[in-house]
Amino acid sequence: MRIILSIGFFLTAVAPVFAQRDSVKVLDKVIVNGVRTISGMGRLDEIHNGNIYSGKKTEVLLLDSLDANTAQNNPRQVLGRIPGANYSETAGSGFPSNGISFRGLNPSQSVETNTRQNGYNVTADIYGYSESYYLPPLEAVNRIEVTRGESSLQWGPQFGGVINYILKDGPKDRPFEYSMEQTGGSYGFFNSYHAAGGQLGKWNYFGFLQYQASQGRRLNSDYRQVSGFGKVSYQASDRLRIGVEYTLFRNRIHMPGGFDDAQFAQNPDTSYRARNWLTSPWNIVAAKAEYALSGRTTLYVTSSYLFSSRSLVWRNEDGGPETLDTVDATTLQYSNREVQREKMNSLTTEVRLLTRYDLWGMSNSLAAGVRVFAGRFIRQGGGLGTTGSDFNLSLLDPHYGYDLAFHTTNIAPFVENVFRITHRLSITPGVRFEYLRSTAKGYITDGGDVNSDNSKSRSFGLFGVGVQYKTSCTTNLYGNISQAYSPVTYDQLTKLGSTARVDPNMKDASGYNADLGWRGTVGKYLNFDIDGFWLAYNNRIGAVQLTDGNGVPYIFQTNIANSINKGVEAYIEFRPTQPGAGHRRGNLSVFNSLAYIDAKYTSGVYKGNAVEYAPKIIDRAGITYSRPVFSTTFLVSYTAKSYGDASNVVSSTDPSAGIIPDYTVLDWAATVKLSAQYHLKGGVNNLTDRAYFTKRTTEYPGPGIIPALRRSFYVSFGATF
Repeated sequence: MRIILSIGFFLTAVAPVFAQRDSVKVLDKVIVNGVRTISGMGRLDEIHNGNIYSGKKTEVLLLDSLDANTAQNNPRQVLGRIPGANYSETAGSGFPSNGISFRGLNPSQSVETNTRQNGYNVTADIYGYSESYYLPPLEAVNRIEVTRGESSLQWGPQFGGVINYILKDGPKDRPFEYSMEQTGGSYGFFNSYHAAGGQLGKWNYFGFLQYQASQGRRLNSDYRQVSGFGKVSYQASDRLRIGVEYTLFRNRIHMPGGFDDAQFAQNPDTSYRARNWLTSPWNIVAAKAEYALSGRTTLYVTSSYLFSSRSLVWRNEDGGPETLDTVDATTLQYSNREVQREKMNSLTTEVRLLTRYDLWGMSNSLAAGVRVFAGRFIRQGGGLGTTGSDFNLSLLDPHYGYDLAFHTTNIAPFVENVFRITHRLSITPGVRFEYLRSTAKGYITDGGDVNSDNSKSRSFGLFGVGVQYKTSCTTNLYGNISQAYSPVTYDQLTKLGSTARVDPNMKDASGYNADLGWRGTVGKYLNFDIDGFWLAYNNRIGAVQLTDGNGVPYIFQTNIANSINKGVEAYIEFRPTQPGAGHRRGNLSVFNSLAYIDAKYTSGVYKGNAVEYAPKIIDRAGITYSRPVFSTTFLVSYTAKSYGDASNVVSSTDPSAGIIPDYTVLDWAATVKLSAQYHLKGGVNNLTDRAYFTKRTTEYPGPGIIPALRRSFYVSFGATF
């Protein structure tokens, strides 16, 4: 509390410095979308929602303009337009949200990517446990904003950039609007989405409720979940706008388990686990305020409180997926399952100040702010569960095998400034300072009680600079370089319930991102963004396969070495027909999203080896044909091979290590507008029924190979009143 009050006092004190000394008149607010696009893919303007994006690589996806399977959050059809986006497809096998990464980083649970909703964090802990268990339903999303490279200065020190899901607002021109989407599909899939919103005087409101369930193609892969969201905002005056939001997520997932290579080759649709379950209730409350201190200076305050948990009951996975879960001949019962529980509580407050000022006849922009975070994470596991097969988190012995409490405190001020040298050229230097303190208390029972009472503090600065040059009114050259940082997390130090072994002396990772590219639009026909990138990652944390004294291979998690990820990203979209001019024949759009990634270790015993989960080629090509009442998109997605660990073994008796083969997936989607109020959507995911996988894991929802979804059909009916 003292920290927050001190920040408030500081901002109150410095605000007059940024305000004009002359008499101030607040003009009527002008709302600028700040998104430049000719179709569903665009980019953010230089200044957007209080943030500086000049010189940064950004992408924006407008969901209403895409033919996509939003009911199932299909990542290829939506995020597939972003060059280099790689996915950990686990939603069909027991993990609630697909992971995403960029530029050859690890996509598992989006641990390398700062994941946000409406600008605030939705993961459990920004440093200690950054896994994503919740993503908003894409039916409720207005747009997705992705920032890479220099994003670490304003959003945090992450290597992988920021992905921000912006949810819809209530319509400004009516007091009430109701919309719904009802979707059915293969393997008992059902999705029911309902939303309402509107404008009542100075009040704007929006909310949705979604129920989703599926039996799944694999045995024991059934799940059901409920998502809910509500927000209300109040325009108190021309200067002040305030709002509050609440997010709810509830689920129950049956996990069918993982495979070794032989099991996957034999039948990737079966299951060798029937008693594994997971639930991850999620709750987030957020409050926002936007206040115009003057006509040139605006203060933004966002505070969010996350109170969530994850509980798991499963058969202890010692022995791997090849060890069958069978009934004991003596007791005539299954072995006892293990119960794990995790509880997350965190409070984050972010304050930002954006001001415009004149210097040498040019208008410049300065953004400054601070983030204050306090988080508590409880991890309990190794509890003695039941011998049954149902969803049952009961403990037969109240004493857990391990019980650990982690606390994280983070204070991070930053400042960035756009210096406009000419009307075409701008330079944006920035700096961020991070203070981080983490503590761990509790015990681990492993043949005897081992008590833990540790604390660690560190502080560091991050520097960066971006440059942007306008080659025309709709195209520009951009470049940036920025430092990045990744501390050792709770999950990496306590791989409990996992078949991996952990190095207790792991060090924090550091490095930098660099970009150089050219982007823009040519009329309404061509949209492009082509860039080269260089990502240096020192003390990279990853997995290697080692062999114990008995010759048995095992996975070891440690600081492997330094690595360099470099490559080229290119997005090109061509529209040979001008929108609005060719409706009799329809309009055509062709796009290609291509990334070449060369990710190699540059030191240590694995020097020259490929970085795990870094395919050399990720290429997605699509074609869209549209008329006023109909549109359809066909998408081809290719991902080259990668490796599950740094030793680059092709196959192993440990299913967590080995190659991840290349795969090509075809998707088709279509939309028919029946009237201004009604529409139909439908499509086929994985048209050729390709059996493939994107993840090998040492823990749940495995261990082993986690297969992706096979061919499935869906049809949806939607209405708006």
